[in-house]
Amino acid sequence: MSLYLCNPHKYLCYPSRAPSFRIFIDHHRPFSSAKTHLASAQTPITPVPRPVTMSSLTVPIATTTLSAIEQSKRLAAYTAVDKHILPEHKVIGIGSGSTVPYVVERIVAQGRELNKDRVFIPTGFQSKELIVMSNLNLGDVDQFPTIDVTIDGADEVDLDLNCIKGGGACHLREKVLAEAANTFIVVADYRKNAEYLGTNFTPGVPVEVVPFAYAQVLRKLRDVLGSPNATLRMAKAKAGPVVTDNSNFVIDAPFSREIMKDPSTILAKIKMLTGVVEVGLFCDMAQAAYFGNEDGSVTVKRKVESKVVEESILPS
Repeated sequence: MSLYLCNPHKYLCYPSRAPSFRIFIDHHRPFSSAKTHLASAQTPITPVPRPVTMSSLTVPIATTTLSAIEQSKRLAAYTAVDKHILPEHKVIGIGSGSTVPYVVERIVAQGRELNKDRVFIPTGFQSKELIVMSNLNLGDVDQFPTIDVTIDGADEVDLDLNCIKGGGACHLREKVLAEAANTFIVVADYRKNAEYLGTNFTPGVPVEVVPFAYAQVLRKLRDVLGSPNATLRMAKAKAGPVVTDNSNFVIDAPFSREIMKDPSTILAKIKMLTGVVEVGLFCDMAQAAYFGNEDGSVTVKRKVESKVVEESILPS
């Protein structure tokens, strides 16, 4: 319902939630005797969710034929949700990326009764829109500093479950939610499953920096830390660099195979540079990773004590 207060000069509109009719109030008459009428009461208006385009996906996800890659993403997401988003989990972190819409889709499929008492924490604008448009309860990490489970995508995952994240420039908030979670789960398609980081994801390690320091950080990455091809990430639909949700810049720093064999060491070195906000290397954080494969199977890598165990879930 939309409430309109009318005066000789302008209308003031105070929107409310009911979509089916509007009440018009004559400003010059006492409220108790205000003349009202119903507009379109006989034809209720059904609210239509506003589609939010994210890469090649639109939310809610259209029921169209999916490509092999999209099917593998959905397969990984569905399997991870079924295994890790359990009835007792009430605070859930929702990550970013092209696989995450399928995560939310599967959570919604668990039913309104199960989700009504849950709170969902987003890592950025994309996941916030997914949560809101799916009619799930939106929360904030300030209110819920401890999260039961966070599920997120990844740009690449190595044999030890170390990840490169930040292709979507959300890695600061993604890392906050990953560290806040009792369980951190990664979902991706088979292309992200690699022996070493940097094998298939070639742009480099995403480094979020404050704008004031980007030139200095760029110089140190190139001349000191061994990434001569480090570059400031430029936007594709605007002039100038990519700006994160935190109003910072992103540098993409590719490193050699030898350096990426030990991602924890280069992570620590980059973090020490003044002006660096966060680095898109998630080391020793994920408890499991789910990769959807072209044949309909899912490869699962999970930590058991100090080892990573790999198994396959075959299509039923």
